[in-house]
Formats: sequence, C-alpha cells, structure tokens
Amino acid sequence: MQIVLINPNTTASFTSRIGEAARAVAAPGTRITAVNPPDGPVSIEGYFDEAYSVPGLLGEIARHEQSADAASITGYVIACFDDTGLDAARCAARAPVVGIGEAAFHLASLVAGKFSVITTLGRSVPALEHNLVRYGLASRCARVRAAEVPVLSLDDPNSPARARIGEEIAAALREDRAEAIVLGCAGMADLAAGLSREFGVPVIDGVASAVKLVESLGALSLRTSKAGGYAAPLPKTYLGMYASAAPCA
Repeated sequence: MQIVLINPNTTASFTSRIGEAARAVAAPGTRITAVNPPDGPVSIEGYFDEAYSVPGLLGEIARHEQSADAASITGYVIACFDDTGLDAARCAARAPVVGIGEAAFHLASLVAGKFSVITTLGRSVPALEHNLVRYGLASRCARVRAAEVPVLSLDDPNSPARARIGEEIAAALREDRAEAIVLGCAGMADLAAGLSREFGVPVIDGVASAVKLVESLGALSLRTSKAGGYAAPLPKTYLGMYASAAPCA
C-alpha cells in the first residue's frame, strides 16, 4: 500500500515529523509519502489560514493523481486537524481521502462514551465544534479545549507546549468527566502514547487514526463514491492565477 500524507501548511520540518509518526504506526508493506505544498501559510490557525492553504493542498492531490504511480496510491491523509479542504480533496482524488480530525473523532467514539479534544489555540475551537456537528459526533464530545500554544511551538522541544497540553488533559478528566482525549493537532502526534500512560485513559492521535483507517479502506478495496457530491470536478475554464488548476475532461 502507498499512503500520501499531505500537510497543508508549508513547514517542511513539521511535515517530516508527522511523516515519521505515520510510519511508526503503518503496517509492514505500507509506504508513507509525506509532502506539503510550496505555497501557503506556515501554519494553519483558524479559518483565514485554512482558506489560503486549500489551493496548495489540492495542487498536491493533483500532482499525485497525475503521476506515473497514481494507480498504486491506496489513499490520502490530510494532516491538519481542521480537515482542511477535505470535501474538495475527495472530489479531486480517485483514492479515499481521510482527514485526521474526522478519523480521531470516530475512533474516540468507539472507545469512550465521552471524549474531550485538546487543540492549540482558542481560535481553532469553533472550527472543530462545527466539524463535530457535521460528523454527527457533537453529543459524544464533552468539550473542545485550547492549550493556547501556537502550532509551530509543537516543533520546538524547549517550548512549554507539552506541559500546557498535559494541564488541559488533567482539567478535561476532572471537569469534563472525559473518558478519552483527542489530540487536536497533527503536531501532537508523537505525544499520544506517553500521555495515555501518564493519564490512564485512551489518548487518540489523528495521524495514526487516519493511517489505520486508510489501510482498512485499502484492505476492503473501498474507494470514494463518485455518484454524488464527490463526483470529479466539471471541466471548465479557470482564470488568472488558477488557470493551471482548471479541471480537464
């Protein structure tokens, strides 16, 4: 199997670390290709950054869909917890596309009655709450909490990010009565196992969750339906800076 993991922000060191986290959980024989677009924000922190990261994300999908080994791609993982551009990516790709937020929420619902989410900044909370409603899982989430740490601080071993995340987990267990914790950022992927041991509850990372779900879809030979909203884009003219992105017949 080949899984293409796309970090929609442009920070290569972040992409590399997420790729290593994905490889650590991938089954033998699964090849992880971790990429990020050359254009867009260095981190995605809220709706504005998200909007400007979608063209780069779709460009990476198109590049791989048009490559010589496109037929060997089992699926794509969007490695941003907001599930940036997920619907558009499913239109553009023939193989399944799984967002790490979507994957983590669903797996949390299988191992706990109630879970809390620990994300980075407060400005990301509304987007995650919206996604929980969209996925039908809002009633299973006790609360979405923000550790108030910038995304790129997760790439800095000297930052207080890990301690702040731990404080929010403790508060979620105490105040929310959460039975499991979902880590709400791809940059938290390598923290899950240690935090689970520390707090004695399942701590779920979206990168690992998405990789295992794509592997499952591949094993079952399931692909994205093109019968409705995820149909391939209609051929049409795109103008200006997006002319090269125009869908072809």
